[in-house]
Amino acid sequence: MKLVIQIPAWDEESQIGAAVRELPRQVPGFDSVEVLVVDDGSSDATARAAREAGADHVVRLPIHRGLAVAWRAGLDAALALGADVVVSTDADRQYAAADIPLLVAPILEGKAEIVVGDRGVATKPDFSPAKRVVQRLGSWVVRRASGTDVPDATSGFRALTREAALRLNVFSRMTYTVETLIQAGNKEMAVTSVRVATNPPVRPSRLFRRPSRYVLVQGANILRITALYKPLPVFLFLAALLFALGAGLAGRYVWFVATGQNPAGHVQSLLLAAVLVVGSFVSVLAGILADLVSINRTLLEEVLLRLRRSDSRPRASRDDS
Repeated sequence: MKLVIQIPAWDEESQIGAAVRELPRQVPGFDSVEVLVVDDGSSDATARAAREAGADHVVRLPIHRGLAVAWRAGLDAALALGADVVVSTDADRQYAAADIPLLVAPILEGKAEIVVGDRGVATKPDFSPAKRVVQRLGSWVVRRASGTDVPDATSGFRALTREAALRLNVFSRMTYTVETLIQAGNKEMAVTSVRVATNPPVRPSRLFRRPSRYVLVQGANILRITALYKPLPVFLFLAALLFALGAGLAGRYVWFVATGQNPAGHVQSLLLAAVLVVGSFVSVLAGILADLVSINRTLLEEVLLRLRRSDSRPRASRDDS
């Protein structure tokens, strides 16, 4: 059994050395443990610092592509190295490396395909009260959308089996955490979480500077991935909402007529009601079409899975420079 620990890194020259050195080089249940660093187009000496710290493999992306792209590139490289399990952690040392054996335990026990490290966002001392509320609310929405029971949906401290890594796709550039959980739930993967320790932050997060942008991007990701895997329920919900609004406005107009009041001043509401009702029927048709398209997407994912299995057959390792 081989464990590959991957670290996506961007301009982390000052942190990557410590992050690599603190990783365990022996984990119970595995014959070998290797460290892989994905340099996401850094402008500093991140790649060199990773090699000097003892990273077994360094993959360098020619330009900065974003965390999600770097993470998927790390999965592909780890699979090509023959990884049976892949652990993802951060270059800023947010997660306690000593908890990696705890993270992979459910996989070794055959209880899970994906394990997410739970940071305890409800009580995490370095999170502001507003951020705690946003994290808890976001995780609740993801649990509803994915059918999983993960209390910390945005945690990047994860362990994946080889098969899970092969089956997951990433559509976003910025972050992979939420969308891969929703995918895993809809693909009926076994997902669980374990409580893990964290280290004090060494710098502010660089993924999203403003909390409002973080909420908007994650909300858009949840809606997009849910619509991708469950298009009919999403469009039917939208159709029901539009129809209810339209029916309410139409009923209001009828009430004015029935009570003998002059409805002339409410013709605009009647026109809006007609537009909303027509929109509801269009949403139903769009949902049916999207559901048919999703069948084609499922077939394409099966083709992609076969290609990944073929391309990820273990081969001699080679660092990209």
